[in-house]
Amino acid sequence: MGIKARKDKKLFVLDTNVLMHDPTALFRFAEHDVFLPMVVLEELDRAKKGTSEVARNSRQVSRFLDELMQKRNGNSMDNGLPLSSCIEGNGHLSNDAPALDCGHLFFQTQLQPKNLPVQLTGNGNSPDNNILGTALALAEMAPDRKITLVSKDINLRIKAAVVGIHTEDYHNDQVLDDVNLLYSGQSALPTDFWETHSKEIDSWQEGGHTFYKASGPDTAEWYVGQCLYMAGDQPFEAIVRRKEGDGAIIELVNNYRSEKHAVWGINARNREQNFALNLLMDPEIDFVSLLGTAGTGKTLLALAAGLAQVLDKNIYREIIMTRVTVPVGEDIGFLPGTEEEKMTPWMGALMDNLEVLTKTEGGDWGRAATDDLLRSRIKIHSLNFMRGRTFLKKYLILDEAQNLTPKQMKTLVTRAGPGTKIVCLGNVAQIDTPYLTETTSGLTYVVDRFKDWPHGGHITLLRGERSRLADFASDQL
Repeated sequence: MGIKARKDKKLFVLDTNVLMHDPTALFRFAEHDVFLPMVVLEELDRAKKGTSEVARNSRQVSRFLDELMQKRNGNSMDNGLPLSSCIEGNGHLSNDAPALDCGHLFFQTQLQPKNLPVQLTGNGNSPDNNILGTALALAEMAPDRKITLVSKDINLRIKAAVVGIHTEDYHNDQVLDDVNLLYSGQSALPTDFWETHSKEIDSWQEGGHTFYKASGPDTAEWYVGQCLYMAGDQPFEAIVRRKEGDGAIIELVNNYRSEKHAVWGINARNREQNFALNLLMDPEIDFVSLLGTAGTGKTLLALAAGLAQVLDKNIYREIIMTRVTVPVGEDIGFLPGTEEEKMTPWMGALMDNLEVLTKTEGGDWGRAATDDLLRSRIKIHSLNFMRGRTFLKKYLILDEAQNLTPKQMKTLVTRAGPGTKIVCLGNVAQIDTPYLTETTSGLTYVVDRFKDWPHGGHITLLRGERSRLADFASDQL
């Protein structure tokens, strides 16, 4: 039973970058078949050396293939290897027998790549052209089967379309179909909310906070940790604390716009910033994600809340700042010094915001004393050395989180020990990592997965507050 025999199944030809991006892609095509050209195996072999994410993923693919080979029990490679549909948490294939209707993995054993049109042979026998030629030869050998080339390389998909090969992007890692569907963290209450729910609302005060217990059709759509608001002459701002049956308990938020509620000298300038400060200052919330364009105040709010809770309230021992070191332009090359000194050029946002937060009286001596105090409580670490660490009672700020893959995000968040709070900041419209998009970013992934966790919170900041020049440039450029 070879490639030609399984006419009712689709056949997906995988490009190397798909496996480098997601090693489990082999098992993501349900009952359909997967085909690996020989050049893909060669590219995986060349990429396996090193400590980068691509190298680790390439090695994981090789391990999956090795385990599949061990289970073939002497069967001919031309008949394909049954793909197990279950992957255990340790990264190994399940020992359960695969389903009878599972997909099969085929390798390029005898098939010779077909010659491409003259227009597409400018690069000679490049890996991309080799994959295209293999896909064309497959379509010719098995005309009754639907052949689809799966690649994250846009140019390869264009070339495939030119020569008549059906092609698709790899969609399994997409959190959402459209980034506009991403959870914003807040919801507007209808203007008649109090009239339609007045008979079903109980209110009380506890520990200086006002709570409401509401029930009705609207509450079913709320998430725990979601911010609710009602604009108008009497604005109402609250946060959902828990769901109970067909109702929910909501709590009025603190008003950080007033001077008496300033956080390290910083006040909220709009509704979203007020919600953000409530989430950041709540010790019961262990994970906060803030999305927003440049100038919306993400780093300033996170740093001000961190300083207030580290130096004033002693809730956390110190602030840890980190970010992905992906340059916008050309890399500046080797940086001398310790880990913290190497990370300093990447932490310009930290230094800029510290200048705003440390308006110290007392001249040069006062400023120097304040700087020494802050340096002792603010540490800068590289993401490259996070694996295996555990942070206890730390306030961890992850800047530029949109450049993380979902796997890297999981690695970082699982570093949190007891009493640690993680704050993720980012703008999904400014992704610099290859093969990551707005819908596949680790930041998008974590916002969607944490949206109904009682100890997590998210808010999307909408209004820029940096300057009128920055606001105009953000809108017009």
